[in-house]
Amino acid sequence: LYTAPDSCEGRCGEPFSEEDECHCHRECVAQHNCCEDHERHCGPDGFSSSQDSITDQELRELSEQLYGLDHNKARPSDIAINPQHLAGPDETGDKRDRSPQPLYKYVNEELFSKPTYASFIKLLDNYQRATGREEEVTAEELREQERFLEEVMKTELMKKLFVFLEGKNRYGSEQEFLQDLKQMWFGLYSRGDGERDSSGFEHVFSGEVKKGKVSGFHNWIRFYLLEKQGVVNYFSHNFDGPWDTYPDVLGLQFSWDGFYKEVGSAFIGCSPEFEFGLYSLCFLARPGRA
Repeated sequence: LYTAPDSCEGRCGEPFSEEDECHCHRECVAQHNCCEDHERHCGPDGFSSSQDSITDQELRELSEQLYGLDHNKARPSDIAINPQHLAGPDETGDKRDRSPQPLYKYVNEELFSKPTYASFIKLLDNYQRATGREEEVTAEELREQERFLEEVMKTELMKKLFVFLEGKNRYGSEQEFLQDLKQMWFGLYSRGDGERDSSGFEHVFSGEVKKGKVSGFHNWIRFYLLEKQGVVNYFSHNFDGPWDTYPDVLGLQFSWDGFYKEVGSAFIGCSPEFEFGLYSLCFLARPGRA
């Protein structure tokens, strides 16, 4: 249901971007760089209309609206972080711990009793982090996935995202959207030796270890919980967003059980549904691109 990078479905009339594998803008016929299905979707009798493409402006506006609808995010009084050392470009790769204190001084754990947080946290221990080892998914883990999706879909934020995508003819029903989210985030694929060892959720939120390095692991709740257990050691940060409220953005260096993450960026203080919704939007609107 998402737009394949080599297709014009939902992309007719979109602005030219060098990153695209092939193009669907109005001049692509003259420039001989259209996608193969350009005529089928964007011709006079095509399946897709130019109104179905998602513009950069719409992405910006919708992202801001989702930000505004994040009613479950942390308040400034809910979190106190201690970023300590600001690492320069030549320091991020040397694996030196330049911050003696933990990153999190305080988190109001009452946040974690909110339904989307509680159902999110239950998912975090469902994965083995090593790539190349097949994931085994139990019946209980499948129920936990369903529960999380159920809870996020109750939020105003995810309902807003669905209405937008429905208006772009990406989905005909909320059920269809839900099924796609399930496959998009929890569907297993291989990161190495053909083993079904990874998923979008595991990579982004829980984190993996590949070739001796931390891969993914972009979630503040996961980081806080593991730091509290003494499993994650915060080293430094190389970027701190200019915001004075949450969600904030931090680029950070850390070690997870001895495995190093050179630069990992994370929203700090947002709800699980904000990240889940925003990343889903990016994947659906700009597949295969930065």
